[in-house]
Amino acid sequence: MDRRAFIRAGTVGPVVGWSALASRRGLAQEQAAATGAGQPAGPAAEPAPARIVRQEVPQNLESPFHLLDGPITPVERFYVRNHFPVPRLDPAAYRLRIEGAVERPCELSLAELRQLPATTRTLTLECAGNGRVFLNPPVRGVQWGLGAVSTAEWTGVPLGSVLERVGVRPEAVAVVLEGADRGVVAEPASPGPISYARSLPLAKARRPEVLLAYRMNGADLLPAHGFPLRAVVGGWYGMASVKWLVRIVVVDRPFAGFWETFDYSEFRLRDGLPEMVPITGGQVKSAIARPVMGEVVRGGAEYRIYGAAWAGEHDVVRVEVSTDNGASWHVARLLGERVPFAWRLWEWTWRVQRQAGEARLLVRATDSANRTQPRDRDPNYRTYSIHHLIPTVVTIRV
Repeated sequence: MDRRAFIRAGTVGPVVGWSALASRRGLAQEQAAATGAGQPAGPAAEPAPARIVRQEVPQNLESPFHLLDGPITPVERFYVRNHFPVPRLDPAAYRLRIEGAVERPCELSLAELRQLPATTRTLTLECAGNGRVFLNPPVRGVQWGLGAVSTAEWTGVPLGSVLERVGVRPEAVAVVLEGADRGVVAEPASPGPISYARSLPLAKARRPEVLLAYRMNGADLLPAHGFPLRAVVGGWYGMASVKWLVRIVVVDRPFAGFWETFDYSEFRLRDGLPEMVPITGGQVKSAIARPVMGEVVRGGAEYRIYGAAWAGEHDVVRVEVSTDNGASWHVARLLGERVPFAWRLWEWTWRVQRQAGEARLLVRATDSANRTQPRDRDPNYRTYSIHHLIPTVVTIRV
């Protein structure tokens, strides 16, 4: 099999049924093939893929995390998470309906939305299933590696200002965001075709980090990213940032929709009993961009270990690196300035030991709420919120 066919075979395939071992090996091979890890550069080297295909229909594309090179992810590398095929909306005919427990229900055209006072915010989005390929035993769902997370500059209208415009009634408790994407879910079976919809508590919906965005990194949204209008919910997992937004419903009771009961939910214990609750804010998490899994590093040399950390609605305050599988830890240097609801890049210089063998690298972050990444996986998160420590295994050659 030639190299191009190998990369296609390793990245385009079924969403379920992979073994954990095969998935991890495939991810390491993808990363090594894309970066030329451990190999001299040469004219025959192919450019790294803009994104890794995890599913073709509906389209789910992973950002190559090893290409992380700055705080803003280029649009062509920003990950794509879709539940159904991308809807095609005519911007001239587009209308956003706002209804429910409001004083002045209305419809807004795209032109009218663009005339409202806008803001631009740098916000990180992470799929709630990011890192699922590392779970053992394997679980259903898109088999993301490290790269279902990206950061962009989003421009749009704060949802809170739109809610103020229509007048929220006193009995309102939540805001439901409904997208134009629609289809049948097979497992668990949905009651026929359903729209993708998620809700926000009213207090969160009014926060300034929640936008109705129509621009991304200074350009109009692309169809895969929600054109002509999407929600961007800073600090929450990406499932809350509904794309192709067509309706906002203000409701007077908590919304128990498909996407926050059957899916995108987790267990929490109350009085010793597990209950299902919707997934909301992001966990504290960090990941190593370089070196990549399986990379060969030179013994006795210095190596810049580099990556990113993020913490949902909180700030990253410390990142630590271990090169001996957690026996000892070293404080990494945080790069750049603090940006609320956005990841923080970090680096640490490793003086590689002069002994051939294998090294297991770990990274852990701590946030302003004093949360630190756990060593072990909590099964109450089901197939989501994967933020426990995941080793990057490299080979040392002298």
